[in-house]
Amino acid sequence: MRLQKYLALSGVASRRNSEKLIAEGHVSVNGVKVTEMGIQIDETKDRIQVDGKTVRIEREKHYLAYNKPVGEVTTVSDPEGRATVMDKFKDYPVRLYPVGRLDYDSEGLLLLTNDGDMMQHLLHPSHEVPKQYLVRVSNHLEDENIRRLRAGVELDGRLTSPAQVRVVRYDTFATDVLVTIHEGRNRQVRRMFEAVGHSVVHLKRVGFGPIFLNDLPRGQWRRLTDVEVRKLKGL
Repeated sequence: MRLQKYLALSGVASRRNSEKLIAEGHVSVNGVKVTEMGIQIDETKDRIQVDGKTVRIEREKHYLAYNKPVGEVTTVSDPEGRATVMDKFKDYPVRLYPVGRLDYDSEGLLLLTNDGDMMQHLLHPSHEVPKQYLVRVSNHLEDENIRRLRAGVELDGRLTSPAQVRVVRYDTFATDVLVTIHEGRNRQVRRMFEAVGHSVVHLKRVGFGPIFLNDLPRGQWRRLTDVEVRKLKGL
């Protein structure tokens, strides 16, 4: 078995991020640091460690939905000492990893799993998994700007893919909008609205593929049902 696949099956990270861990020198096999890709290992005999901690393939896979509050970073650890989503799962029986990211100043649905292959599948751009956000933006969102968002706006020299945009409510000094995108560029939704002249006042992710936040309380989590897991695997 290839080392990066072993790490993914161990719940360490997706295969892509496992390759990054290997390249950066975090992984050792039988006490010897490995930095090359494609090394074959014997899972029954070899001892695999990440930053000195032995990792093993986790046969039982776990899939969770978490309602992330504002003020947590979506990383395993934070060099600035801020709270991370993983603080809530310190006592969970297996090591979990967040599927993608949700900004520090955003809230809502975050999936967590120890299934590295599933994580890679959900995050790979070719699968175009839709993510849905409820966004409050400053001022009145004009029809022309809605058309621009739907068609794609330029970020970093290239257009975003067309977005689904539906106004939920007009307020005196703000507009509530339901936005669905399938890309995962850095702070994409906020930057899309900035590109059409509106700042984001509040952002909540309410859907990830077939999974929805619904009435899950802020700061709480639940296990996905078997039906939900099958739907994710069918994407």
